[in-house]
Amino acid sequence: MGNELTLGKNRMIPRPKVIPPTDCRFLLTDNQRAQAHIIAGIVASERLADQPRTTVDQAMSEQKNVQGGPLEPCSLDPMTGFYRTGACRVGPEDRGCHAVCSVLTADFLAFSKAAGNDLSTPHPEWGFPGLKPGQRWCLCAGRWKEAWDAGHAPQVILEATHEAALNYVTRSVLEEHAFIEADNS
Repeated sequence: MGNELTLGKNRMIPRPKVIPPTDCRFLLTDNQRAQAHIIAGIVASERLADQPRTTVDQAMSEQKNVQGGPLEPCSLDPMTGFYRTGACRVGPEDRGCHAVCSVLTADFLAFSKAAGNDLSTPHPEWGFPGLKPGQRWCLCAGRWKEAWDAGHAPQVILEATHEAALNYVTRSVLEEHAFIEADNS
């Protein structure tokens, strides 16, 4: 093995001596990264299923939203959340902190795809339906902040956004992007 890695046609970088497991995601293709993410969520969900229901229900019900109240569901169709419970619950397996319940827009989906996370393309082999504007989805708090910094952040359902999102962005910023349900009466 040489001392350099090839990136693209003529771009070489020094080969790192050690690549910690948490930093290897950049070596994966978009499809490999998406597959690894979905598999991690499935494995985490299966671990929860093996625990006594009362323990899981208690731990999950104690999670709070950014307003300090109980965490509300984000979406059951499509089923969202790292644990695919319909809520933006976080836990030790959720390294991406899927805490922000957002109403997706075409602008955000295009931004996310350009940033290497294609949420709009279906992957039935992984049980991922592909997402459309108007649907609700639990986004990684870091990705939501990245979109906010770039001017592409989707609106947020505050009652369904986990308080862990406050480690990435302030409550006032989330409140400025709060989704207000249209009154059709």
